[in-house]
Amino acid sequence: MSSHRATEEVPEGNSRGAMSFPAPKVRPPELPRCLQRRLTCNQGAVRAVRFNVDGNYCITCGSDKSLKLWNPHKGTMLKTYSGHGYEVLDAAGSLDNSQLCSCSSDKTVILWDVAQGLMVRKFRGHAGKVNCVQFNEESTVVISGPITCVSFSQDSQCLLASSLDSSLRLLDKDTGELLGEYTGHQNKSYKLDSCLSEKDTHVVSCSEDGTVCFWDLVEGSLVLKLPVSKGVVQSLSYHPTEPCLLTSSEGEIQVWRETPHEENTAQ
Repeated sequence: MSSHRATEEVPEGNSRGAMSFPAPKVRPPELPRCLQRRLTCNQGAVRAVRFNVDGNYCITCGSDKSLKLWNPHKGTMLKTYSGHGYEVLDAAGSLDNSQLCSCSSDKTVILWDVAQGLMVRKFRGHAGKVNCVQFNEESTVVISGPITCVSFSQDSQCLLASSLDSSLRLLDKDTGELLGEYTGHQNKSYKLDSCLSEKDTHVVSCSEDGTVCFWDLVEGSLVLKLPVSKGVVQSLSYHPTEPCLLTSSEGEIQVWRETPHEENTAQ
């Protein structure tokens, strides 16, 4: 019986059994810079667009007093909700997608049944127009107020605030410490949306010059100025888990992704 020892080739410059490999390259975060489709909403001016909690649907708020529920990925309108007395300024979906809340210049907040399209309750406690509405984490409380735009990071440790001096400020939620300031967009006259990307790598904001601006969160540098329309881009909403962005301008919404898609227009 004979035995044979396997011959092992050892790469030059490496000790036996200690092969080295190049470190994997870290891919930079993808940004939704490619237009997938435009949706004409037929609601007058679209004051706000909002993804639902899982990013499968969205809500649009119109100056014609209506809300509409969409599947933006397929370009289909699913339901219309009517009941406000003046233009609708903001909306949000509940955690289980069974209810919507909306607010309006008519000083009211309305709770809706999503499936039936019916008003569950109307709240009348505000003295002026209501700019912002949101559910709490358990969707048991509706929070509303006259503020313009404040959004939280995914880890809820930081908040991003917009102001009419064309700047955005990132603050520590607990201490109020200023962590970063971002400029390069135009925001002097309108209530505009801003947010953080789905992985908290970028700050994103609408602009009055028809663009959406992206900044590197840590470096503060403006990395992308995305042309959207000739008019003011008033609202945006970032998908909760994917590099997908919704914007609204001039009576329509636009769906943006990181890779090119054939552009479709839905009426």
